[in-house]
Amino acid sequence: MGNPMRTGAIAQAEVKTDEIDAEILANLLRCDFLPEVWGPDGVTQRLRRLTGVRSALVADRTRLKNRIHGVLAGLLVVLPEGGPFTAKGLAWVRGLELPEDARGTVDRFLRLYHAVDAELESLDAQLRTLAHHDDRVRLLMTLPGLAHGTALTLIGALGDVTRFSDGDHAASYLGLTPVVRQSAGKCHRGPITKADSSTARAMLTQAAQHAAEHPGPLGASFRRLRKRNARNVAIVATARKLVTIAFLMLRNDEPYRYARLERVRARLRHVERAVEEAGKPAGARTGRNPGPEPKDRLNRTYARAGLPGARGPQEWPRESDAPSTRPERGSSRRRSMPRRRGGGPGRKRRKWRRDHGLMTRHAIRPQGRRARLAWRSGSDGHEDRFRGRFRRKRRRRN
Repeated sequence: MGNPMRTGAIAQAEVKTDEIDAEILANLLRCDFLPEVWGPDGVTQRLRRLTGVRSALVADRTRLKNRIHGVLAGLLVVLPEGGPFTAKGLAWVRGLELPEDARGTVDRFLRLYHAVDAELESLDAQLRTLAHHDDRVRLLMTLPGLAHGTALTLIGALGDVTRFSDGDHAASYLGLTPVVRQSAGKCHRGPITKADSSTARAMLTQAAQHAAEHPGPLGASFRRLRKRNARNVAIVATARKLVTIAFLMLRNDEPYRYARLERVRARLRHVERAVEEAGKPAGARTGRNPGPEPKDRLNRTYARAGLPGARGPQEWPRESDAPSTRPERGSSRRRSMPRRRGGGPGRKRRKWRRDHGLMTRHAIRPQGRRARLAWRSGSDGHEDRFRGRFRRKRRRRN
């Protein structure tokens, strides 16, 4: 792929005519300096159009809800529990006694709301049918916070994932990486670039809100980031992590390993019900050989949905197979783990080990009598040994 900056010769030329520009382009093409541009196929273009229309309808419905809220708030009306847009809430709004002008305004907004909601439901049924028959979408639906709408939007935004070398490039393509301005010894990192699809970025941010409460590694990562940064920073970082994990899932054809069984089963059943309501048989989606039924419940759910099983720890790639990134002996490369004068782990070193999952309870053995008494070690016997030692000391003193 050529360097995109080479085409700046046309924009920065002092004498700019069609003849000169054509000659410059011909020379760049002859020297293979023109960058290659990926063009989406027909399926990706269709997904982008449908998900774009869905996002616009959701925005219109939200705008109408806010207008109805504004009229009721101006009249100091106390809303019922659950809001005015549930089945009971809409009946309550229709029967509400309001002034004549306010009553007419609310009725107009309600008619528009029902019309937009009906169109959104019709389009959503079509998208659920597409999600049911697309293996990539059902694969991404195993991620925390990703329903069929977000999965379809992400597939449409990324397109062919094989054109990305890793998940970081995919996250950069969606504009979830920070702006870096570096010169000499100074490096400034600003906000995210916000490149490409704003719709995919917004939906991934909403999915990260749900992933933040997940009991698995994604939720733990969010809570660790939340202790040091603002919530919005942690949410954007979790959205970027969702993209990198989704890239690996699509490349390796593997569902999420730490999914919650009930949530995944409900999402897959939701898209399958749309096909049944349309009068079409659900049937098998893939030509995979199911083989024997897995023992664990999560992989059993994946197998029944026609998805590949999640690999266990014994099937993960070993670290010995990966190329070593350790610097050679005598290298001047600075250690990434902070050190402390005088030896010992130190506070910064312990924090680094705790953030990277390398902290052991032997490395954080507390000091002092009260700290050791309050320490809960688990199953290694330290707690019983400390308690027994202090009990013996008390007896000797008494």
